[in-house]
Formats: sequence, structure tokens, C-alpha cells
Amino acid sequence: MLVYIIRRLIMLIPILFLVSFIAFFVIELPPGDWMTTYVSQLRASGIELSEQEAQRLSELYGFDQPMYARYLKWVQGIVLRGDFGWSFQWGKPVSEVIAERLPITLAISLMALIFSWLIAIPIGIYSATHQYSLVDYLATFIGFIGLATPGFLLAMILAWAVYEFFGFSALGLYSKEYLDAPWSLAKALDMLKHMLLPLVIIGMSSAGSTIRVLRANLLDELKKQYVITARCKGMSEIRLLFKYPIRLALNPVFSTIGWLLPAIFAGEVLISIVLSVPSIGPLLLRSTLAQDTYLTGSIVLILSALSIFGTLISDIYLAWADPRIRYGGLSR
Repeated sequence: MLVYIIRRLIMLIPILFLVSFIAFFVIELPPGDWMTTYVSQLRASGIELSEQEAQRLSELYGFDQPMYARYLKWVQGIVLRGDFGWSFQWGKPVSEVIAERLPITLAISLMALIFSWLIAIPIGIYSATHQYSLVDYLATFIGFIGLATPGFLLAMILAWAVYEFFGFSALGLYSKEYLDAPWSLAKALDMLKHMLLPLVIIGMSSAGSTIRVLRANLLDELKKQYVITARCKGMSEIRLLFKYPIRLALNPVFSTIGWLLPAIFAGEVLISIVLSVPSIGPLLLRSTLAQDTYLTGSIVLILSALSIFGTLISDIYLAWADPRIRYGGLSR
């Protein structure tokens, strides 16, 4: 198992380099750069900037160099010093800008993942074991709602409903009276209250797909011969369910971590913009509009790396949990 994990980690290195190049290349595709955008904004506000001064600033920030040279400099800084570059828009290192908002993003996304599993797994199991019951139809309906409704639309509807019926504004991370207040128990509770709505919205979107996947796989397992044989031998239904079918039906659920993690983060980006939560979402939007190359590239690289590491976690779990899986063509 250890050899398998080490081999997979080594395979990630060229993949991460490829992802970093694609991310940087895609960000460079639009015409112009941060410097041209900045000069245009200055001139639009009535501040004249000479061509010599604009050229000097371009040389200062390295925009006079070709794309591949700036990419190599960016990657070299990440690999050798953990330096993700300089944010031109914020005027400080990219790592500092991301570090201010990443904890909130991680907290919301990971709690949403756990919340979706806590909701979806029991519902999916009950829905499969009570097929065509009222709960099964309700679970199917909830699953379709979660899959079909865009997260940003659900965020706007629920934010309006919370304010209309409870008189509570779910926008932002704190209420107005706690914006500049020092940390206290009341401020922490107020933050948790504001995080509840994005947590539910993001969790619902992933819970819908999880319910559908688990229900379909468990129904497939319950029809197999080993389940019929175990029932004929007198094994209790609860023991039978948890000993074999549920364990096997959960494998596809956990194997989706590879795409579920970045999907949750991507959903968090849109929902945070709608709900004005100071997380990675609004930061990514602002940096993209301003063509802040290194900041945008670093955020895209982190989101892409989540998909890669999520796939690694899924593969390790499946290799450990499912004895039918044989990796590398050998049995270990």
C-alpha cells in the first residue's frame, strides 16, 4: 500500500506542472494585461499617464517579458520558495491575499461536504431499502431539486426568504454591529449564523447527486445473488445491509471526491459572490476582471490541484476498502 501511495504521489508532479501551465496560459489568452487595464482605468478617471511612464511600469512588473518567461519565473518561485507571486491589485504577495480568505472557504466547503453526506447517505439508504415508498419519492424529488436548481439562484431565493420571514440578513459574514467589534462569543455565534445559509445551499447541491448515486448502487447490490443467499441462510436484514451491500454501494460515493471537492469549491465561489461572503469566490472574480495574473493563476491552480488530490484520496480509499481492486496488476 505504501509503495502504491508513493508511486501515485510521484505521478502527481508532472500533472501539477501541466495544470499550472494550462491555468497560466488560459489567463493570458484575453488581450492586454493588468498594466494595460490599470492605465486605462487611470485615463478614464482623468489621470494622464505618459507612454514612457507606462513603459517603465511594464518593465518594473515584468510585463515586457514573454509569457513563457513569466510562467517559468512564477513556477520557480512556487517550487523553490513557496512564493505564488505578487498581487498587483492588492499590492502584496499572493500568498498573503489567499491566506486571508482561504480558511473561510475551507471551513464552508468541508462542512458542506460533511453536511451533504450526513443528509444524503441515510436518505439514500432508506430510499433504496424502501423503494417506491413515500420517503423514496420525496428523496427523489429532493435529489432532482438539488441537481436542477443552480446554487446562485437558490442562494438569492433563500436569502430573500430568510430576510422576509425572519428579519435576518444573511449577506456577508457578520452583522453590522460586529464588523469592527473584537472577537467574542457573540461575534463567533453571529458568524456561525451567517455561515449556515451558504453551508445548506452548497450541501444541498452535492447531496442531491449523492442520494441518486447511493440509491442506484444500493439497489443494484440488493439484487445480487450473495444478498439472496445471505437472506436464505437467515442473516438479519440490518446485519446483511451493513456487512456487504452498503459497504460496496458507498465505494462509488467516496470515489467521487475527485470531482466533488472542486465542484463544492466552484459552487462556493458563485454562492459567496451572491451572499457577499469574504471568501475565495469574490476574490477570484475581482482578480479575473482586473487581470491580476498571478493571483488568478494561483487560485485556479489551487482549485485544479483539489481535483487531482481528491482523485488520489479516492483511489487510496478504494484500494484500501475494496478487496476486489488490484492496483498495478499485482495483489498486495
